[in-house]
Amino acid sequence: MQQADIDGFYADPSQIDPEEYLLLDLYFECSGDPRSAAAHLCSEQSTAQWSRVGVAEDYRPRFAAKVIDLVVEGRRATTSYPLDPPVAGPVSACRVRIAHPHANFGPRLANMLSAVLGEGAFFAPGIPIVKLLDIQFPSAFLAQFQGPQFGIDGLRQLWNVHARPFFFGVIKPNIGLPPGPFAELAEQAWLGGLDIAKDDEMLADPDWSPLADRSALLGAARQRAEQATGETKVYLANITDEVDRLAELHDLAVANGANAVMLNALPVGLSAVRMLRRHARVPLVAHFPFIAAMSRLPNFGVHTRVLTKLQRLAGCDVIIMPGFGSRMMTSEAEVLENVAACTAPMGPIRPALPVPGGSDSAATLEAVHRHIGHADFGFVPGRGVFGHPGGPRDGAASLRQAWDAIARGLSVAEHARNQPALRAALERFG
Repeated sequence: MQQADIDGFYADPSQIDPEEYLLLDLYFECSGDPRSAAAHLCSEQSTAQWSRVGVAEDYRPRFAAKVIDLVVEGRRATTSYPLDPPVAGPVSACRVRIAHPHANFGPRLANMLSAVLGEGAFFAPGIPIVKLLDIQFPSAFLAQFQGPQFGIDGLRQLWNVHARPFFFGVIKPNIGLPPGPFAELAEQAWLGGLDIAKDDEMLADPDWSPLADRSALLGAARQRAEQATGETKVYLANITDEVDRLAELHDLAVANGANAVMLNALPVGLSAVRMLRRHARVPLVAHFPFIAAMSRLPNFGVHTRVLTKLQRLAGCDVIIMPGFGSRMMTSEAEVLENVAACTAPMGPIRPALPVPGGSDSAATLEAVHRHIGHADFGFVPGRGVFGHPGGPRDGAASLRQAWDAIARGLSVAEHARNQPALRAALERFG
C-alpha cells in the first residue's frame, strides 16, 4: 500500500462526526510497519477497493473505517501464539482505535459483526494476531435498538425484589432428571427463599424432559410456592433451540407458567435474541455458552465486555456471565468490566442485570457482594442450593441468611452460629 493510500485510512478524531461512527478498540500484532498494518485493518473491514480501475473516484472519505489513534506498545521476538506458518519476527504489539461508519451496515447485528469481527478483522495482511477489546456506540445507532424490555428497575418491580441481590438457583441434577422430581426440587427451593429457579443452560426440550411437561409442572409449583410464601417466584425456562422454534417455545413456556425465559445467546445468534425481544412478554435471560471459546486468549479473539454489550443491545434483561473464583478462569478485573458493561450508561438502552456465576453458595455471597460493591446483581448457585446437606429448602434459606448478615453489617460466619442452614452451607462449601 502506497503512502497516499495509507493516509486515506487515517483521520483526525476532531474532523469526524461522532454520531456516524462506531469506535473500535483493538490489540494487534503485526510484521512490518504498524501504520501500514493498521491501514490494512481498516481497509479490509470496509472499502478494500475504493475506486474502479480507470475512474477518478475515492469512496474512502464516506465509507472507509479510519484509524484515529495508534500506539505501538513494544516489539516481540515472535507472535503471542505459535502460528503455522510462523511469522518471521520481530513483530510490533499495537493498540488502535478505529472509527467505523455504521451506515455501512445499518442497525443490523449480523451485518455489523460481519464487518468488525469477520474476514476483514482476522485476515488483514500482516496482522496474524488481533483482539477486539471494546466497542462504543453513538446515540444515533443506539436509538434504533430496543435493548432490555424491563431493565434492573423493571425486574425489581416485576419480581418484587428490593434492596438486595436476586437469588437464582440452577436446579440440580441438571441432566437426566424427569420433570416431576425436577419440579419438586424447585418448589422446595422457592419455599426456602429462592427467587428464581432456572433450567440449566444444557437443558432445553429433550425427549426425556419435554419443555411442555416440565414448564407445566414448574408453573404449577411456582404458583403454590407464591401462595405459601407470599413472595413472587420465578421459573426461568430455557428455550434455546433452532431459531424457527424460539417464539413457539416462548409461548408454550409462558402459557404454562414460566415468567422468564433463557437463551444461550451466542449459539442461537444475537439477531435471534433481538427477534425474540420483539416477541417476548417476559424478561429475557442470556447465558454464556460459546463465549469462552471466543474470548479466553488474552491477545486474540474478542473481549467478553464486547459480547456483554451486544447481548444488552440485543435486548437481554439479565446477562449471566463467567464470575469470580478460579473455576471460571476469568480475572476479577474482567468480571467487573462485564458487570459495568451491563449497567453503564448506554443512551436509551436500559441496564441489564449482571449475574456473575460459577461454583457459588452462601459461602461466597459476601465476597461477590464486596467485589461488585452494590446489590444490583444476581447470584446463581447450583450445588450451593441443590447440593446443600439439608436439601434445596435449606440451601435457599442459607442464601437469605447470609444476605441478612451482610445487610446488617454482621460477619456471615458469626451469624451462622445461630442459623443451622447457613452453618451447614459454610461447612460444606466454605
